[in-house]
Amino acid sequence: MILIIDTMSDGKGKQVEKVLCEEGRQSEVEYIDTTGMNISHCLGCNYCWLKTPGQCVIKDDYEAILKRMSKADQVWLLSDTKFGFVTYKTKNIVDRVMPLVTMNLHFIGKQMRHVLRYKKNPNWGVIYSGEGDPEYLNRWCERVAINFDGKSLGAYSMEQLKEAISCMQ
Repeated sequence: MILIIDTMSDGKGKQVEKVLCEEGRQSEVEYIDTTGMNISHCLGCNYCWLKTPGQCVIKDDYEAILKRMSKADQVWLLSDTKFGFVTYKTKNIVDRVMPLVTMNLHFIGKQMRHVLRYKKNPNWGVIYSGEGDPEYLNRWCERVAINFDGKSLGAYSMEQLKEAISCMQ
């Protein structure tokens, strides 16, 4: 399953869903429009590791997103950009994925990583609008993917939408 999490303003992200529907791929895609959703930032309380393993204690609209992420093959983040980077709402979504890993650490190559809580871990991609820094966004996407034992699908501007959609398999 391909999970698309849309945090773009002005409904720009709906364009991605529209193109996928035109290609007849709506059955393999789950689209979440975060407009009007309350998604708080991570408090860093570690409850998702220690007191309520696998569950965030913040009771907002994020829990449904987290459950879908744990079952996805790919997660695509659709975001506007500010100062060359994703918006705070997109960053909040990524910061809140810590319940998908445990607090235990191990080495993968020469890097220390959290032990994953679930066997299925998605690949990550970013589609952005605005004046995003493509090099920085690609590097960030790679780091997010590595942290969750997935692959980076890359960061694409809305002008590269067709190329991004070709990566959705």
